[in-house]
Amino acid sequence: MSTARTLDGSSAGGQFLRTALGLSVVTGDPITVENVRGDRPDPGLGHQHLAVLETMTDVCDADTSGDELGSETVEFDPGRSSDGGSLPIDSGESHLEGGHYRVDIGTAGSVTLLFDALLPLAAVLESPLSVTATGGTDVKWSPPIEYLRSVKLPLLRRFGLVAACEVDRRGFYPAGGGRARLSLGPSRLEPLDLRERGQFEGIRLYSTEAAALADSDVASRQIDGALDRLSSAGVGADIDPGGDPIDPLERRETTAASDSPGSAIVIRIDHGTGRAGVSALGERGTPAERIGARAASDAVTFVDEAAPIDRHLADQLMMVLALAGGAIRIPTITDHVAGSRELLEAFDVPVAIERDGTGPRIAVRTRE
Repeated sequence: MSTARTLDGSSAGGQFLRTALGLSVVTGDPITVENVRGDRPDPGLGHQHLAVLETMTDVCDADTSGDELGSETVEFDPGRSSDGGSLPIDSGESHLEGGHYRVDIGTAGSVTLLFDALLPLAAVLESPLSVTATGGTDVKWSPPIEYLRSVKLPLLRRFGLVAACEVDRRGFYPAGGGRARLSLGPSRLEPLDLRERGQFEGIRLYSTEAAALADSDVASRQIDGALDRLSSAGVGADIDPGGDPIDPLERRETTAASDSPGSAIVIRIDHGTGRAGVSALGERGTPAERIGARAASDAVTFVDEAAPIDRHLADQLMMVLALAGGAIRIPTITDHVAGSRELLEAFDVPVAIERDGTGPRIAVRTRE
């Protein structure tokens, strides 16, 4: 391997590794990540982290070491010259061939987090890339697959990302077994401009139940619980004072095949320029209405804030800022955002943070 950037993951989790791999691929810089997931009770590579590493290795034909379960040091060389690979990137810097790949994460490891790690590759693709993954589509500690499909991807397509996600089968904890496909096309990303949210436009609700729960109408009851909570909080009353406080722009209930019983709800909040999402997973012994109300309470909190994106997107968009430049206003500086900033600066990406009364603003300048 050529000389690598050495990165310390002792105070970070899996997102640090995923972002570091993406940065390595788009810049061409080899990396050594030490103390992988060092702040977790079970440090080192788990199934889903190993799946990301192996997929990146296959797609890039990279040289890798430390690619085994439990490994706390990973070396990754994407195998190309890093000259001209500074960030944000210019159009015309494509260097990565696409193709078709299949990945079995094992157990209920998150398909969503794998796909999230792959999205930055669109900026340097020469030809389309598709990855079909088997694992967990709706599991703890990661966004449900519908969040990716209906919140994040539509937002990023506005800024030039060519991407789609299709779900063949849902995978809930503990069996997993879900199957989904991410399709990426060569993309010319435009600088992000998410400093203001604009006027409230409405909400969209996406509720999913495993087929084993269909007789209990779990998907419908989750939405009913969410709407009751939103209505009691007066969400939407300002745009229709004389009518029903909340009239969804979209209501979608899905009954899906799955190896495990489970459910999930995602609420998308639309503003003129803003886009946000909140979610909740079903829990054994907890009424479906309460699961919906839990997600709705997070939606109410977001509506009362000023940022155009939710706190989970804030962290996830840090990588896109590195690729395309631009500025975003976020609800707060979370540990994930702070860690992502440090990682970007380790790749010589200057990240500016400004604070005012409406929340922090994060900016990365485009090339002159």
